[in-house]
Amino acid sequence: MHELAICQDIIAQVEAIALNNNALSVAVINLQIGPLSGVEISLLTAAFSIACSGTLAEQAELKIEALPIRVKCNVCQSESVVAQNKLVCKQCGNWQTQLISGDEMLLRQVELETADKSRQH
Repeated sequence: MHELAICQDIIAQVEAIALNNNALSVAVINLQIGPLSGVEISLLTAAFSIACSGTLAEQAELKIEALPIRVKCNVCQSESVVAQNKLVCKQCGNWQTQLISGDEMLLRQVELETADKSRQH
């Protein structure tokens, strides 16, 4: 399950952010994940508690936003939100499209608990 390794990398990044901001702990971790990223959200969620055990993010809430798959048509230049198994232009039906989004996994935001108050980064 490579989702555990992915979680460990995310936690390492989050801990670096927390330490750079003198945080006491991490409250919330917000991720954005596209369906073509190769990451299974349910497995990532299951691996999260293992990866953050004993870290500043041990009590953190994991929030995941599923991103849509967007393509741009090379023929008519329109952009479409499409299904995972049908990357064709919704405007003209052409199969010659370019992927704009849907294959990414982004650390969107981290909410930290500090001595003075919570912060978002």
